[in-house]
Amino acid sequence: MISPRLVSIVRCPDCRGELTGEPARLACSSCGRVYTSSSGEYLDLRPRRSFDEQTKYLDEALHADARHETVSPPLLGAKIRNDMLRRFLAPSSSDLVLDLGCGSGRALVWNRDWGAAAVGVDIAPFFANEARQQVDLLVADLRQLPFADETFTKAFSLDVLEHLSPEALGAMLAEAARIIAPGGTLFVYTHVRKNAAIAIGLRWINALARRLERAGLIDMRQERLRKSDHLNPLADIPDLERVVARAGFRLARIRYYTPLVGGFVENILMRIAERRMAKRAARRMAQRAGSADSDGIKAARTEAKARIARSPSTYAALRALTLAMKLDVLLFGRVRSGPFFALLERQGADEAEGAGPADLAQRRNDAETRRR
Repeated sequence: MISPRLVSIVRCPDCRGELTGEPARLACSSCGRVYTSSSGEYLDLRPRRSFDEQTKYLDEALHADARHETVSPPLLGAKIRNDMLRRFLAPSSSDLVLDLGCGSGRALVWNRDWGAAAVGVDIAPFFANEARQQVDLLVADLRQLPFADETFTKAFSLDVLEHLSPEALGAMLAEAARIIAPGGTLFVYTHVRKNAAIAIGLRWINALARRLERAGLIDMRQERLRKSDHLNPLADIPDLERVVARAGFRLARIRYYTPLVGGFVENILMRIAERRMAKRAARRMAQRAGSADSDGIKAARTEAKARIARSPSTYAALRALTLAMKLDVLLFGRVRSGPFFALLERQGADEAEGAGPADLAQRRNDAETRRR
């Protein structure tokens, strides 16, 4: 949706001038650029500058399963991530929260009970129907955000950082530091390349998944397509600390997540169930001329969401599996591994942990370059 509050806080991404007018046609009072948003459900405030590095999530193929179209209750891995988000970020009604790389906008829909004002931003407009109606949304680039300095008190970013190159990650974190007020926090879920020894269990699970796929029992093509966009810019946790410090953050809290139970549940059990539903859907659509393989995948996703909604027993079973997956956090949350949940605290201009004069000067130069 586009609320009056959203219109009041957005700025021109090119010069940060104030935008005036109606949501369908906003004009920058400084540079004169006009932004039109024909959907009426989200603002389109992408910068004039075209970045060479673009995410594959702009491609329709990555959304062929239509998982983004509707919001189901948080279950399995999504529930784990959302619970950690709520625990770490804990917004109040006085906060203004930004979801950086919101995807479908489902996390904002799930957490409307925060009472906090919230905004979702993503480079691709694959927003869920519920998010379009209930949440302030805009299309923008995370490296050049359309907000004034220190607009937000809190922000979060789930499954985003691993899709960025080191250069893009630095630009994204610098922008996050710019629009978050000092003392504010940014929650992230992502991973570093260096993993713990216990991650060998994940390699076994992935090997089993490959054998099951060769046998035709599961289909991992969509998952491989999604992960083909991973650039994995962070080497290890010390590298994470250096990168966030250069951007103006302090690593305030971290919890690790090696999904051994979760990997088996989501990569094996759920894929087997999904494959069976896809085959049934494909048989039902066999008589339709021109039906594609992706139609079966989409139908399976739609059927799964409908079954969760109408079947208390299915929902209860998924809740039980979700509880089992929480063992990964309880048992291995202190073991330094690749995936992690972290809370970053926004430092003042001259107090970034580990940032010397050269880092501060570079940060100021980068900010000036983005303004130009």
